[in-house]
Amino acid sequence: MVMESFDRYAAEYDRWYDENHFAYTSEVQALRAAIPKGKQGVEIGVGTGRFASAFGIRLGIEPSAPMAQIARRRGIEVYEAKAEDLPYEDNAFGFVLMVAALCFVAAPQKALREARRVLKPGGRLVLGIIDKNSTAGKTYWRARKTGRFYKGARLHSVGRVSGWLKTLGFSGLKVSQTVFTPPGEMKELQPAREGHGDGLFVVIAGTKRIN
Repeated sequence: MVMESFDRYAAEYDRWYDENHFAYTSEVQALRAAIPKGKQGVEIGVGTGRFASAFGIRLGIEPSAPMAQIARRRGIEVYEAKAEDLPYEDNAFGFVLMVAALCFVAAPQKALREARRVLKPGGRLVLGIIDKNSTAGKTYWRARKTGRFYKGARLHSVGRVSGWLKTLGFSGLKVSQTVFTPPGEMKELQPAREGHGDGLFVVIAGTKRIN
């Protein structure tokens, strides 16, 4: 059902970022602080390419053909594949980005394992998630859970995702948050701050250990 919504309403999904400019830009700024400079990266769940294009990422994975088509128009080379089965060799990238994608993945732990596989030793995984337990997240979720896209999503808490990353051997986890009010009510940018619990959007970044 979720995939059907992305296929059918890809253009509507993409417009959300224009209609919620302050939320989108706040998220971009929070993610930018976690993405390593000068490294080749890939975005898993690239969607329509909004975040990849903002960071100059040229490669993306996206299972929805209509979403991938929009991303390609933004100059991104998109493979239509699932996060749980990436078409890349081991140790291929300096960083992997996943934004608002983990909640739509059928097997999130497997997807994170695949992300780790394609990372070079010392590479960084950068996740952007909607925090299930945040004050803003609870409010937003109540309003959005009957919508087209998030109706079938499974939100995760920061604690759960951080636990998965530690189990997979990621180190140096850093957590920051932004979007402290519902996106449609934002009147200005909201700079990220450390921690979680208040912000709807949380960035979790960890490093693949060098064995």
